[in-house]
Amino acid sequence: MPFSQYEGTTREEKYRYQNGFNSYHESEAIDGALPIGANSPQKPPYGLYAEKLSGTAFTAPRHENQQTWLYRILPSCGHSNFEPRESSTYNTNPENKPYEKIHHIPNQLRWDPFDLDETVDWVHSLKLIAGAGDPTMKSGLGIYIFAAGKDMDEHEAFYSADGDFLIVLQHGVLDIRTELGRILVRPNEICVIPRGIKYRVTLPDGPVRGYILEIYQGHFQLPELGPIGSNCLANARDFQAPVADFDEDTSTEWHILCKFAGHLFQAKQNHTPFDVVAWHGLYYPYKYDLARFNTIGSISFDHPDPSIFTVLTAQSDHPGTAVADFVIFPPRWLVAEDTFRPPWYHRNTMSEFMGLIQGQYDAKTGGGFQPAGASLHNVMAGHGPDASTHEKASNAELKPMKVGEGSMAFMFESCLMVGVTEWGLKTCKKVQEGYNAESWEPLKPRFKKPEGKSVRGSGL
Repeated sequence: MPFSQYEGTTREEKYRYQNGFNSYHESEAIDGALPIGANSPQKPPYGLYAEKLSGTAFTAPRHENQQTWLYRILPSCGHSNFEPRESSTYNTNPENKPYEKIHHIPNQLRWDPFDLDETVDWVHSLKLIAGAGDPTMKSGLGIYIFAAGKDMDEHEAFYSADGDFLIVLQHGVLDIRTELGRILVRPNEICVIPRGIKYRVTLPDGPVRGYILEIYQGHFQLPELGPIGSNCLANARDFQAPVADFDEDTSTEWHILCKFAGHLFQAKQNHTPFDVVAWHGLYYPYKYDLARFNTIGSISFDHPDPSIFTVLTAQSDHPGTAVADFVIFPPRWLVAEDTFRPPWYHRNTMSEFMGLIQGQYDAKTGGGFQPAGASLHNVMAGHGPDASTHEKASNAELKPMKVGEGSMAFMFESCLMVGVTEWGLKTCKKVQEGYNAESWEPLKPRFKKPEGKSVRGSGL
């Protein structure tokens, strides 16, 4: 689907990128800045410092290993001690604070659209709505809502030591300057910023809003395609990594903000963190345009499992079971014969958190699931189409039809039981109390016992 079909902005791309997912990239802003045939020569070119950025253990298997060499004007370690900042008000890991409880509840939940907030910058817009595990143990995930209206301070940079951020933009435009280069994120695009990479966010088109999936363990990968073959779903060539871009500034005071175990810390340094003149490796930020997703579906009968819509996955230690999947429901054709075409009613061992970027999700046509809103169907919570959608789909003429035009819904799916924060359950005041009553209580019995047929049972 062309980018122009999505509302919100028609802002043109202004940066260059390198294409390829999990590809070994190299980039230099000045010719000759990358050493040849060595990673750490005695004297790197142009008086630069060599610094290794490790996203995995040194001894991780080669197919999992993610490391990048940076060639920068000054190394990252040149800063003051980190000190707690806003320690009484900033916490995105509430499980280690008993008075900020995580609620584990079996109820289906749905939220009204979250408000834009023009008073805060990127760092202070992060609100943990749900999560599982603990970043200190590098286990689990966090699900955030962000809504910001201000640029980060001009001499401020941020990184998360807790995990990788998968950013799903719903409104506005993000101009993200990272250590490895610049990325522009527009509606219907996502961005992944790995653990530890520093960046600064500005808002060229005003307020922004969206969702974040932070994984505390592992990294995102493309899903295995199995019998699908070598292409389709998200193709590796469509992921874009930045090119080297640097400033020479060794006299200005910068503040480096760090999210560490959910808390905010700050250090000071007298040089820019954006001084990487060249880099090469496998550990870098990247973005992806969801319109490039090549959707697969049934061309005979039945509705396949939603795993066919997986863009990125982060696997657990059990193959085929994800700590986190990022799944989308893009515009697509439905042609299945003699088939109830929306998703079937189901209970799932996985937790499903859904959001809507734009339009109307075809399984929820009752009006309660809106752009910038969300829903959570936790482990084994029954769910499926609302009553009005079921009625329409049960009686629809089964001709080929395109659903979801101008729409994009997504799902963060996890094998973990997801708890809801106090902010997500109460403080935000967005939970729809009548979600079940509106969606499924109107369903009526349709069973008709056939006349003249015996009823078998377990009794004598």
